[in-house]
Amino acid sequence: MLLAQYSGRIPGPFVVVRKNAFSTMPETVEDKANPELYSPHPGVRGMTLLNREAFKRTVVVPALKVKKEIVNSLLKSLKQSVLQRPGLKRVVEDPEDEDSRLVILDPHKIPGFSLGESEQQVLKELSVDPEVSRYNLELTYENFKSEEILRAVLPEGQEVTSGFSRVGHIAHLNLRDHQLPYRHLIGQVIIDKNPGITCAVNKTNIIDSTYRNFEMEVLAGEKNLVTKVKENNIVYELDFSKVYWNPRLSTEHGRIVELLKPGDVLFDVFAGIGPFAIPAAKKKCRVFANDLNPESYNWLLHNCRLNKVDTKVKAFNMDGREFLRGPVREELSKELPLMKEEQKNAFHIVMNLPALAVEFLDVFRHLLVGEPCSAAALPTVHCYGFSKHEDPAKDIQERAEASLGTSLDGRCSTYLVRNVAPNKEMLCISFQVPADVLYKRPCPDEAKPASKRLCTSQGFSEEKLLS
Repeated sequence: MLLAQYSGRIPGPFVVVRKNAFSTMPETVEDKANPELYSPHPGVRGMTLLNREAFKRTVVVPALKVKKEIVNSLLKSLKQSVLQRPGLKRVVEDPEDEDSRLVILDPHKIPGFSLGESEQQVLKELSVDPEVSRYNLELTYENFKSEEILRAVLPEGQEVTSGFSRVGHIAHLNLRDHQLPYRHLIGQVIIDKNPGITCAVNKTNIIDSTYRNFEMEVLAGEKNLVTKVKENNIVYELDFSKVYWNPRLSTEHGRIVELLKPGDVLFDVFAGIGPFAIPAAKKKCRVFANDLNPESYNWLLHNCRLNKVDTKVKAFNMDGREFLRGPVREELSKELPLMKEEQKNAFHIVMNLPALAVEFLDVFRHLLVGEPCSAAALPTVHCYGFSKHEDPAKDIQERAEASLGTSLDGRCSTYLVRNVAPNKEMLCISFQVPADVLYKRPCPDEAKPASKRLCTSQGFSEEKLLS
């Protein structure tokens, strides 16, 4: 089915093959079904410096000679059999007859260059000669998809990476070791084949720094890493080399913000550049947002101004524990005693630092002093974590319980955010902080009736019960 030539001359642009409608042609190279029909020239295997000219090749494909006035009718009637590949023309000039055109057919749909009975019937109705021509179709670098190019270049049998995370004009790749010798070529191919991408980078270490960013290498394109992204109809600007941003969390950001109601209070402990904080502020929530990374803090302030919510977001540049023990404790101590049963506003605390956030939950032990607020007013925590356990939900709940020093059975929910890597999940556990954890007060007398102990553990004082 395929006749590929990298060099040498092919006599003429096409050759007419005259044969009966259902005859079987003698076996030739191009008659055999070939899944590599649209593969680049095999000579590019092992290329590390991109040479676009080396990808040229010529393949022989079936074509029909058709009067130009009926070309459109034929295309509609044979739309399942006509060549349909982005970047390739389906209709070309006939060098021997200016009144005719050559309609290129899909060689995978016309095996052996033999038309099927249905195609024959269409041609008969349109009075088209059923003779099939062999057309020499030239393929260039522009005609191949990125995956086809990379599969042709990388050693056979090795994994091909054509996927990436897009952050504005930046393509963020995470290449495997065997792909590193080809990294600059891979980066340039990604730029060439994805409009709007002008820079390709590769992560060179894991996210283990204090500030949750990672070192990266610019593989190809411009070296400008300050970019603009749009998520859930909100625009953010950032320096991708200095702050954390993951476009795969867009749905999760939207899910949490959807839980909030106007008037609610959001404490964002690890706020980054504001993907929770800014949409919450736009929803008329009161927001306290914190990040330890000075760069993230500065971009958070910038994005608050950019989205005109700078008067609704109080930003902090502190360690997460100090933020909880300082501004969060202060605000809860002030607001919770004023909450009335009929009030509908809620307090939410988001802790999106999956590698460590669960370890921060012990801060809630006796964070507040005094009589507990009503159970309905207790703050709700949304804490993120990674798990490689066979039962990730059970694992993150048990770790949260260990930090809090209490059971969360029947008092929490877990949500699977995304699969991060093989056998590694990212989850969110949500729960209201139990009153007996949050408040420092005398423990209930074991001699009290069980009903009284239950009520006080749920946030009602004995005095209130007796009044």
